[in-house]
Amino acid sequence: MKITDLRIMRGPNYWSVKHPKIIVIKLAMEDLSQKLTSDIPHFLKRLRKTFPGMRTHRSTEQVEGGFFKTVEEGTTLGHVVQHVALELQTMAGMDSGYGRCYPAREDDHMYVVFSYQEERAGEYAAYTAVRMTEALAKGDKIRLYDDISRLHQIREDEYFGPSTYSIISEAISRGIPYIRLNRHSLIQLGYGVHQKRIQATMTCKTACFAVEIAGDKDATKDMLQDAGIPVPKGTTVTSQEGLKKALNWLGFPIVIKPLDGNHGKGATINITNLKDAQRGFTEARKYSEGVIVEQYIQGFDFRLLVINGKFVAAAKRTPAMVVGDGSSSIKQLIDKENKDIRRGIGHEKVLTKIKIDKHTKGILKSQNLTSKSVLPAGEVLYLKSTANISTGGTATDVTDLVDPYNILMAERIAGLIGLDICGIDIMTTDIAIPLNEARGAVLEVNAAPGFRMHISPTYGLPRNVAEPVVDMLFPHGKPSRIPIIAVTGTNGKTTTTRLIAHMVKAKGYQVGYTTTDGIYIQDKLLEKGDTTGSYSAEFVLKDPTVNFAVLESARGGLLRSGLGFQQCDIGIVTNVSSDHLGLGDIHSLEELAQVKAVIPKSVSKDGYAVLNADDDLVYGMAEELDCKVAFFSMDEENPRILKHIAKGGLAAVFENGYISIFKNSYKIRIDRVADVPLTFGGKAKFNIQNILAAALAGYISHFEIEDIKTSLRTFIPSPGKTPGRMNLFKFPNFEVLVDYAHNVGGLMAVGEFLNELDSTKKIGIVAGVGDRRAEDFYEIGRVAGEVFDEVIVRLDADLRGKTADEIVGPIMQGIEDVAPNKPVKIIPEEMRAIAYALEHAESGSFIAIFTEDVNESVKMVESFKVIQDRKILAD
Repeated sequence: MKITDLRIMRGPNYWSVKHPKIIVIKLAMEDLSQKLTSDIPHFLKRLRKTFPGMRTHRSTEQVEGGFFKTVEEGTTLGHVVQHVALELQTMAGMDSGYGRCYPAREDDHMYVVFSYQEERAGEYAAYTAVRMTEALAKGDKIRLYDDISRLHQIREDEYFGPSTYSIISEAISRGIPYIRLNRHSLIQLGYGVHQKRIQATMTCKTACFAVEIAGDKDATKDMLQDAGIPVPKGTTVTSQEGLKKALNWLGFPIVIKPLDGNHGKGATINITNLKDAQRGFTEARKYSEGVIVEQYIQGFDFRLLVINGKFVAAAKRTPAMVVGDGSSSIKQLIDKENKDIRRGIGHEKVLTKIKIDKHTKGILKSQNLTSKSVLPAGEVLYLKSTANISTGGTATDVTDLVDPYNILMAERIAGLIGLDICGIDIMTTDIAIPLNEARGAVLEVNAAPGFRMHISPTYGLPRNVAEPVVDMLFPHGKPSRIPIIAVTGTNGKTTTTRLIAHMVKAKGYQVGYTTTDGIYIQDKLLEKGDTTGSYSAEFVLKDPTVNFAVLESARGGLLRSGLGFQQCDIGIVTNVSSDHLGLGDIHSLEELAQVKAVIPKSVSKDGYAVLNADDDLVYGMAEELDCKVAFFSMDEENPRILKHIAKGGLAAVFENGYISIFKNSYKIRIDRVADVPLTFGGKAKFNIQNILAAALAGYISHFEIEDIKTSLRTFIPSPGKTPGRMNLFKFPNFEVLVDYAHNVGGLMAVGEFLNELDSTKKIGIVAGVGDRRAEDFYEIGRVAGEVFDEVIVRLDADLRGKTADEIVGPIMQGIEDVAPNKPVKIIPEEMRAIAYALEHAESGSFIAIFTEDVNESVKMVESFKVIQDRKILAD
């Protein structure tokens, strides 16, 4: 077996709208293509032994053990790859339960689809699953340990930590979208102007100076002491000599820790002699030049959490420990403790496995113990000097026990330091007693405190501490999203997108939009190119100045990585016609319609899908939608429209020369088509469809009718406003049209426009795009032969894997079959073809240039026009 194609979906996509994070692999089954699991001796036995956890996989049986039953009865090895990929991720702490498997068009290929939590882990699981499934089929040995370890490492490197994940989960539960901005968990919550950012438990509201104060433990201690808050006596030293002086003043026991440390790194507690103090000093110097030496406060370690000035949770933290049983070694006791199903690697589970590291060995040595030593029954041995959960410690929720004095003190501390999210470490015998009475002390103040001990305590009640964070960032009633209008279709989507963006801008919004020409922020082109995929959508949604997004979404992006957003407010589908068939394993119009249908399926329940009622495939999309639907049509008597408005639906129609909105039984006329520049006096019928869709989008967005009308009249088609879309140039004796139409539907639409003109001769410069099928080239030729009096065939600069003959041959055959005597010239270079047509243009003729390079074609035509104008002036 071999993976021939792998795609990582990051948003709603062709394969699944509800499961946006999926891996899609195309699998060549090769010599195993005819094999079912039931044909392979002992396959099920080997699978059970290697992956016992698959017992929970229900498969189509919908009961535990269902997948094993399916394997016993006989299923494809591609199906096994799907389940192995899911189980590998689950074993590495990344539950991923969605998957599908089905045959590809080729006989010996299959599609395998499965979900992931972290995309690099999903990709690794794909290749590993194929290798392991093949090994199971051939009876080869499988060693899981290395692959699971690698997946664990990927998870720890790139997946969200528990604190970040808790905030994201809380945001998602409220409908607040998020975008991951880098690999280090810098997260954007919300879109555009409403965005807020977090990194772990630091937010965009966290003051930089407060973080610096909290990081300077001496400065923090002084501030707290001046405010009457109990803190341990201590000092900062930078040398062994300074350490000895501090010990003479403080005496024992003491604590030594780095001045600029965090998460307990480099800290040693309960030091009772000079030798251990010197060792602790050396350890602390690894993390900071300055070293804090302070008195050791007897008691238990507590963490108090304050968010937005309010106390929200408290936990008692206990360092990693074991209890002797009189027979087991310390190593055996640790191994037994690590078998607790709640313990995992890193942040994988509620608790972290205990490691015998250098620090632990130092503690054992100080007590004349080794990992082989046997502890007496009932004896407690602490294996770490700090109570961090990340080093194997445990946490007990004590939120309801905290004395009011201690709550007020915690809130005062957060205010004094200036932290919006503040973790306060306290040592005291009893948190239910005021700190000053219990002779406890505040040990440390933490910026970006971990939430793990509160959201998943080892004992006690979990606390949703992410809730007050999201409340702080997005107070009740404050928006997190910006309006999103998404536009797709085979033809007309760019013009529709630009027209809607123009309309939105006229209403005073700061609009960001994407098109096949580039990404625009407030009408400024920031990135040039075909920008209709997920990256481009996120580019707009990440911009902090944008408060309205209009996003063109093409098939390529939907197939390559899915949408760049989870939901839109309005989703428009202009039409579905033959284009790009045969690419990306989309071979029929029905399959292409399913790709385009991702947009309306991604509309929010309160939003609108705007669909073309004149197109059967687009109209059919309405059946699968949960959102509201509005239709548009070129025929007000269209039965689909009449049925829809009879039920109280919304529609836009072309009627009696007007663009009109139907709402219930009322007709709202927006403007005469002939007065809308984009229709070229009503001759460009295909643009009327685009206008209908845009008018509906404006109406649904609660724009006034007069404002919609003004926008339609002020949107002037031109190379600057609509590059490559019906760019018309009038010469003294002939006319020239530059258009980006590159498929049969676009060519036919321009042909209908030309039929409305009085030109004496129509010349078309056409080409076939190299990644199309031979039948598509043929249809280009056939339509060109029917539409034009003379045809010039050119080639794109990039033939996309085809030869010139493979493109030109079918085009010529198409022309020959409909018009055998049609004058045809082959001029491969686009600029030469345009120059020839312009130089030989006859009076009264019309030249239609179907261009690959819009900018250069427009420059060529404009330059020629300047020359012609100069000649006329000279004459």
